[in-house]
Amino acid sequence: MAMISISRGTFSGGKTLAERVAERLGYPCLGREEVLLEAGKDYGVSERELTEAVNQPPPFWQQVPGRRVAYLMCLTATLLKQAQAGNLVYHGHAGHFLLAGISHVLRVRVIADMEYRIKAAMERMNIKRDEAIVYIDRVDKERIKWSRFLYGIEWGDPSQYDAVLNLERMSMEGASLAIASMAQLDDFKVTTQSQKATEDLKVTSGVWAALVKDERTRAASVQVVAKNGVVTVTGKAAAGKVVDAIPAVAAQVSGVKEVRNEVGIGSDWYW
Repeated sequence: MAMISISRGTFSGGKTLAERVAERLGYPCLGREEVLLEAGKDYGVSERELTEAVNQPPPFWQQVPGRRVAYLMCLTATLLKQAQAGNLVYHGHAGHFLLAGISHVLRVRVIADMEYRIKAAMERMNIKRDEAIVYIDRVDKERIKWSRFLYGIEWGDPSQYDAVLNLERMSMEGASLAIASMAQLDDFKVTTQSQKATEDLKVTSGVWAALVKDERTRAASVQVVAKNGVVTVTGKAAAGKVVDAIPAVAAQVSGVKEVRNEVGIGSDWYW
C-alpha cells in the first residue's frame, strides 16, 4: 500500500502514465489541476493564486516564501484528505515536495525526449513547432526557479526521486508495470513511523490551511509544525487580535491536541 507521486515535465506523458498505473493497481488518480480546484473550494483561495504558488517563481521584489508556502500547504492538506485510505496516484510536478517526509510515497520522475514533448504540445495545444518549443522552455525554466526559491533544490535532480523513467525508451505499458511493481515492495509499505509522519503532516498542513482560510488569521506570516497532535505556530502578525485568534482557529483542525502560539507582533510586509 503506497502513495505514488509522478512528477512530469510539460508534455512528457506523465498524466497518461499515472492513469495507467492507477488502473492497474485500482488506486484513485488525482492530477494537479484537480487538487488546485479542490483546495480552492476547501480553503477559499482563488485558483489563480494557487496556480501561481505551484507553478511560477516569485517576482524579484518578493523573495520571502511565506504566502506561497502557505498555499502549498493547502494543496498538501487536500492531497492527504484524498489519500485517507493510504492509496493514491498523484501526477503533477510538485508532488514529491508536497508529500515530503513520508517514506511510503513512491516518487517517480517521468522524462521524455524534447522531440516527443514538442510533438505532444503541438497536437494538444494546436500550435506551431516554434511556439511549442518556446512554451516548453518557458515552463521548464519557471519550474527550475520555483524549486530553487522554495526548497533550495533542483527540480530535475534525480536524487529527489526513487525512479526516473524515460518514456522515449519505455512503452506506457512497461513503465506502468514497473511503477506498479515498485509500489508493492516492502520499501514503500506503510510503517508505524511513516504513518506517524503522515499524521503529523496532515495536522501541520490542516492547521496552516485553516489559518489561510480564516479571515482573522489569513494575513499572519507564520510557520506551523505539528508533532503528536501538539501544534507550534511561530512567526509574525500585524496586530494582537490576529495573534489571539490563532489558537482558536488551529484547535478546530482534526488531530490537534494542543496549540502553542509563539507568534509575535511585527511586520508581515512580505505576505
